[in-house]
Amino acid sequence: MDAVTTRPEDEGATSERFLAAVALEATTPECYDEAWLAQTQYVPWPKAFGGDMVAQAAAAMMRSTAEDRVLHSMHSYFMRPVDIGATVRYEVERLRDGRGYSTRHVRAFQKDKPVFDAIGSFQVPADGPDDAPAMPQVPGPEELPSSAQVLDGQHGPAVDYWSLGRSFDMRHVDGALYTELNGAQDPRQAVWVRAFDRLPDDPDLHRAALGYVCDYTILEPLLRSQGLAWADEGLVTASLDHSLWLHRDGRADEWVLYVQEARSLQRHRGLAAGQFFARDGRLLATVAQEGMIRPGS
Repeated sequence: MDAVTTRPEDEGATSERFLAAVALEATTPECYDEAWLAQTQYVPWPKAFGGDMVAQAAAAMMRSTAEDRVLHSMHSYFMRPVDIGATVRYEVERLRDGRGYSTRHVRAFQKDKPVFDAIGSFQVPADGPDDAPAMPQVPGPEELPSSAQVLDGQHGPAVDYWSLGRSFDMRHVDGALYTELNGAQDPRQAVWVRAFDRLPDDPDLHRAALGYVCDYTILEPLLRSQGLAWADEGLVTASLDHSLWLHRDGRADEWVLYVQEARSLQRHRGLAAGQFFARDGRLLATVAQEGMIRPGS
């Protein structure tokens, strides 16, 4: 495969949808200590993208916590589907502020019904031992086709969205599985990810970006292991719960490698795990997510 040295296929692609998703507006709390309003963004499916809720809840937590504390873990449940373009209210409860750690609880509401629930932990950074697994050796993103190149010549709302509409350039090391399974039927995959635009120099924004983008492909190893593609007729998927551990700071507008693996699939529920590595090999974050996967009959 020829190296990809330029990116003309990305003309018109921006990170505006991600930035719009995490642009919170303060409002009067009804349940807890603070409240924020956010908008879910367009997707060509019946309900909103789960990464909207993860990133918006993370942003709400971070705004409610002192600047000397850094979000290091977040655990969430998707309780109800959320409408596209809907206003979601995020109520933040300040559970604890200790000398070294803080804990926040966030509950999201749409039309006064709870739709998402999350708890997050923050730490005052401290020096200590540093160890992590090594990044796998894989081809670099310049050697791989973008989603737009993979889908070149195909048309439709889903194809347009996969190609340029997701705020992030995603390049599958093992072959994409948009309209058909490319590559091996394997419970593992790796994807290079980078925001289309340079993002502001706010470390919290880049932490929220990892929470946002991780939901796009985390269920794909489960699909890949079954020989499925996203466009397969009758396939229904949904995020059920989600965990994110943030280990080190990185930038979501520079290439990061998202290494993913299917752990278990049973009763139409699948568990997958992933790791984000900076291009210099540093482990940035770990992800685990369970999702509903119902193949078509």
